[in-house]
This record gives sequence, C-alpha cells and structure tokens, in this order.
Amino acid sequence: MASPHQEPKPGDLIEISRFGYEHWALYVGHGYVIHLASPNEYSGSGSSLSVLDSRAIVKRERLKDVVEGCNYQVNNSLDREYKPRPIQEIISSAEGMVGQKMKYSVMNRNCEHFVTNLRYGKSRCKQVEKTADGVAAMILGFLAFLGSFFLMERYRNQ
Repeated sequence: MASPHQEPKPGDLIEISRFGYEHWALYVGHGYVIHLASPNEYSGSGSSLSVLDSRAIVKRERLKDVVEGCNYQVNNSLDREYKPRPIQEIISSAEGMVGQKMKYSVMNRNCEHFVTNLRYGKSRCKQVEKTADGVAAMILGFLAFLGSFFLMERYRNQ
C-alpha cells in the first residue's frame, strides 16, 4: 500500500518521486535510509543513478538528504504478493551491505530491485515491468496495424 503521509517504520520501502522516475530506499529508523547510489555523488544527490551507470554503492543517508525536497511515500505494495522478511533480518542485511560497490543495471539491478530484495528476498521492479508491458503493447498494436493494412491491401487487389 502506497501511503503519501505515513511516517515510515524500520523495514518500510520508500518511493521517492523524481523527474521521470522513482528512486527507492529502505527506511532503517531514526531518520535514515539505505539505498543504491552513484559512487561518484555526494550525499543527497546520490539517487541520481543513470542509465549509463554500471556500478552503484550502497549508502546509508538521512532520508531528508536523499529526498531533497521531492515527494516520497511509504510503498510496501508488494506485501500483498510476498511475505516481508523479519524486520531485524531486513535491517541487518541492509546495514551489512553499506559501503559495498555493486553492479547496476536500470533493467535488472536498480534501486527498486535492491530494496525489494532486502524486504522480500525477491528482486522486483514495477517501473521496469510497466515499461516492458508498455513496449509490448506498442509492438502488438503496431503488428495489428500492419496486419490490418496488409489484409486491406489484399482485399483491394482481389
């Protein structure tokens, strides 16, 4: 359930609305989050991983610094599909990864994959899934258009 005004609790997933995408972090308590960030960025701007980045670093930063004035919400919507791991397990796994450099891919190793794996033990990214669904729908629509075009041409030539 996505909740725009809910105070986060340890283990909650935080969805931060950026221009054109959402950045994700895991709330660990006392105003701090753990998230994937570009290894070249300073605190706060660390959520600006791009499609071109192939490496990321796990950072522990203040939520207010990562949010940088953007809207954010608690979003544990996958709780309906998966049982969250025990909170202490989630937090200790996340804390143990701070400072680690990791491979990064916008399609299959991004910040949303990272935090959903911590919370549920499964990597999921609804942003990528929605994009893939949209691309598939566009391709199917285009193929349907081509098919109807060729059928009309065939009918006209008879």
